[in-house]
Amino acid sequence: MKQTAIKANINFQQLLKQFLEILPAEAVLYQEEDLRPFECDGLAAYRQLPLLVVLPDTVKQVQDILRLCNKVDLPVVARGAGTGLSGGALPHAQGLLLCLTKLKNIISIDQELRTARVQPGVRNLEISQAVKHLGLYYAPDPSSQIACTIGGNVAENSGGVHCLKYGLTVHNIQQIKIVSIEGQLITLGGNGLDTPGYDLLALMTGSEGMLGVIVEVTVKLLPKPECTQTLLAAFDDVSKAGAAVANIISAGIIPAGLEMMDKLAIQAAEDFVHAGYPKNAAAILLCELDGNRGEVDTHTLAVHEILITSGATEVRTARDEQQGITFWKGRKSAFPAVGRISPDYYCMDGTIPRKKLAHVLLEMTEMSQQYGLAIANVFHAGDGNLHPLILYDANIPGELQRAEDFGANILELCIKVGGTITGEHGVGMEKLNQMCVQFELTELNQFHAVKAAFDPKSLLNPGKAIPTLHRCAEFGAMHIHDGKLPHPELERF
Repeated sequence: MKQTAIKANINFQQLLKQFLEILPAEAVLYQEEDLRPFECDGLAAYRQLPLLVVLPDTVKQVQDILRLCNKVDLPVVARGAGTGLSGGALPHAQGLLLCLTKLKNIISIDQELRTARVQPGVRNLEISQAVKHLGLYYAPDPSSQIACTIGGNVAENSGGVHCLKYGLTVHNIQQIKIVSIEGQLITLGGNGLDTPGYDLLALMTGSEGMLGVIVEVTVKLLPKPECTQTLLAAFDDVSKAGAAVANIISAGIIPAGLEMMDKLAIQAAEDFVHAGYPKNAAAILLCELDGNRGEVDTHTLAVHEILITSGATEVRTARDEQQGITFWKGRKSAFPAVGRISPDYYCMDGTIPRKKLAHVLLEMTEMSQQYGLAIANVFHAGDGNLHPLILYDANIPGELQRAEDFGANILELCIKVGGTITGEHGVGMEKLNQMCVQFELTELNQFHAVKAAFDPKSLLNPGKAIPTLHRCAEFGAMHIHDGKLPHPELERF
């Protein structure tokens, strides 16, 4: 049993006793074998055992837990299903891991308002399943939607293959309830489409657990489209596929989903799920159109023509709903498919202007040769959100470091062409250095000021998402030594 001193006036035994006054014994974990399953999120290269794990099943318990943590200055990391890919739920060695998966009730469904009130531990896909009989669904659909929870989706502002037309999580929620570090229950947003005052709902969405703990979410529901049609287009050149994306959008057509995969990703997915992908293609585009039947039929013909004139070597239109589902199954299974062909892979997340797509893919190919590591590309082409998968073997000394360096260069390339370092995975631990490249010092200071307003002691998910100015100084000094200064303001340190 751990005897670590948390504060001068409290030791581990005293702390454990106080948590056991709030929660039943089975909801407080502290033995190493019980903590081990919580040591990382989906970014398994970063691992750390927490001091304690607690699993509340009521909002009051969450409030009492946070009041105690605030009282004894105990860091808190909130965790959902742990499917995040940026280390956002990495535990704190001297802190509490607050696991919210037992808060898993769909509280209510309002068919007239087209909303559902849910607890944070409800799985993303579960919402659509619960309202399917009403002809409704919840639009954001991350690849991990079968497992990821809505609380984590809000914390990371998750997207999915349909985010081009229907937006990210921030566009699909109406109200949330959070618990502050002082244990106060706060409601942000409302039942209407807009509320007075600062837009704190948007501020909290994507805040990565640094400002408050989400305990309830009211999501917006949409009617299922009357008709859906999926097209698959093959290209012998990735740049042609990138041009096709721009041509579709320029024609005034906004697909529900517009996804691209390169050759390595195609081959891995086809070998895994047998979706019927052309394995010799340099790239494929998946385009899903939805709406009323007349609109979909018109857009299907138009997109087919655009794909051919953009240089597609083959265009297939799904003959029925089942074939469309099969086309998408390959895309949604791409991450595990790549896992079958490499001992390890490092999944990146950056966003670029669509017109820079071909240029960035070419640069990444050159980087792949430079680092000696293969790369498979799977991304939301419609909104320029890249998900390069860098293949490596952690058992080979130095390969993990090379993969991380490769990934960092990709993110800095995204910034260079006018993009950003994340589209939906968040910053977490993974992208702290690149935050120093993306933002000016004045902007970072404002981020810290917002953090301090909600969490004066910096107890909520400390060390994540927003780098300290000292860290940026060290990162800048490292780049100066290499003859590169990514951030002109860093000289001030």
